[in-house]
Amino acid sequence: MKYACFTLSVAAVALFATPAMAQDWYAGGSVSYVDQSDSDNSGTTGAFTTGNLGDGTTLDVAAGTPYGWNTEFDNGTGFSAEVGARYGNGFRSGVEVSFTSVDVETHSGVTLGGGSIDALDAASIAGSPTPLGATVADVVADGRGDLSSTSLFANVYYDFNRAGTVQPYAGAGIGFSDVDVKYNPSGVGVIDDGETKFAYQVKAGLTWLVTDTWEVYGEYAYRATEDIEVNNDLFPGTLDIENQQNLFSIGARYRFG
Repeated sequence: MKYACFTLSVAAVALFATPAMAQDWYAGGSVSYVDQSDSDNSGTTGAFTTGNLGDGTTLDVAAGTPYGWNTEFDNGTGFSAEVGARYGNGFRSGVEVSFTSVDVETHSGVTLGGGSIDALDAASIAGSPTPLGATVADVVADGRGDLSSTSLFANVYYDFNRAGTVQPYAGAGIGFSDVDVKYNPSGVGVIDDGETKFAYQVKAGLTWLVTDTWEVYGEYAYRATEDIEVNNDLFPGTLDIENQQNLFSIGARYRFG
């Protein structure tokens, strides 16, 4: 995170401290369709004793035991705003603020100690002394929850066909994302935590010059962070959650000249 903050600070100073280099300035915003990739969640437990395994017995779990499951997400939405400068050599740079949010669709494939526990009674992970009458797989299949990110990026772009009305472009950015994660399948609180992580993105798009000052654009971006480490509220342990997104955006920019 310190590296990302330092890099963003340098990029922001470079952007705003060199107005003589800028051909023109712009501000823009976009809305996005967000395709959140599945997460192969993995972590280790603290020491704890399970609830009823369904047959009247319990199990002592040692600290450091690996566990995990897979999470699938629904498609979500995003919003972003950017201010930047355009240069005479085809390059431009910008500082972007973005927010994205997706809901959990389902969880599956719960493992503990390297083996599946899908068939066990859910009392085993809920800490209940009596069976609940539903398996672990049944409980986690009811997704519920969400993953949201507030991000800040320093971006660099190159615009092609600058003399034309339609201008393809490519870009990339680095920054950081403050990611909040909630997993509460079947109303059972499992994860409610978050972390700020280094983030990066690559972009490609098309700009259409509508007037001398207004332009609209369509854009694809791949965005990712380092794994998000969160605490488990259901039993002692931490969990690493993967965070990769594909964003399809439409937006508009205003050129200040």
